[in-house]
Amino acid sequence: MAVYDHSYKPYSGEGTPRWSRFLILPRHSYRGIFQSKLFIAIFVACFIYPLVASILIYLHHNAEALAVLEMAVRKLMPIDAEFFENLLIGQGMSAFFITLLIGPPLVSRDMTNNALPLYLCRPFSRAEYVVGKMSVLLILLSLITWVPILLLFLFQSYLEGWTWFTQNLRIAGAIFVGSWIWILLLALLSLAISSWVKWRIAASAALIGVFFIPAAFGGAINNIFLTRAGNLLSLPNLLKSAMSGLFGTFVAQTGRIRGYMNGRRVFVDLFEPPLWSTWLVLCVICAFCLLLLVRKIRAYEVVS
Repeated sequence: MAVYDHSYKPYSGEGTPRWSRFLILPRHSYRGIFQSKLFIAIFVACFIYPLVASILIYLHHNAEALAVLEMAVRKLMPIDAEFFENLLIGQGMSAFFITLLIGPPLVSRDMTNNALPLYLCRPFSRAEYVVGKMSVLLILLSLITWVPILLLFLFQSYLEGWTWFTQNLRIAGAIFVGSWIWILLLALLSLAISSWVKWRIAASAALIGVFFIPAAFGGAINNIFLTRAGNLLSLPNLLKSAMSGLFGTFVAQTGRIRGYMNGRRVFVDLFEPPLWSTWLVLCVICAFCLLLLVRKIRAYEVVS
């Protein structure tokens, strides 16, 4: 438009509220994500476990169905804290596979195409950019973790009665808090790796390596030194201990093994690391991921 025409007029429509601008990023990201048939198939498969769990809950309260199946209630898995803990761990694994599919390219595409200046030159802060990209994972992972599991908890409460609900409110809190710990850790790790590793396959491999390579070193430390301190290097073990602490199923002493020290045979009691150390390591990992994002997510100018 030529300047001398003086026909330019500023936008006079209704502006997007400041608090919800970060939702622009997940809204546009989902358009591409749900075009993948592979993703849709995996996303639907993530609800198989909750469906099976809902059937188990229903069978516990339906004597006619048990009679048709010729089953006894005592043969079914009890519906307690351990039941919901195992369900959350299973859905957490599903969330990990979903993150592998959609997490690595979230930031790397913008980094590769130098798109960050286009985002940050607008009234859109770095924090809003990070929260917007994280929301792509936060919303999807919520749909397969705490949302269906809490619905199952309410279903069990409806069938069992108000007394069971009030006596097991801790389970509901553990489901919600434990799910968000897992979701935030996956989102932060995925975005941090995506911002530093631009190749999608390499970023996916790095995310897998972060989970399983330190776990292998931790297992070696446990076997060599006859301890369980190596579990602090294993993200799966850290998350399992955190979940057990939330659900009230944490067991400090995990057993006794036979070993040799100074040529003598000894028996060593094995103890899991205390819960405070588990939470400390998880917080350090999240803080380190945030530091990586702060260092990498910034507007810049390319000068030739």
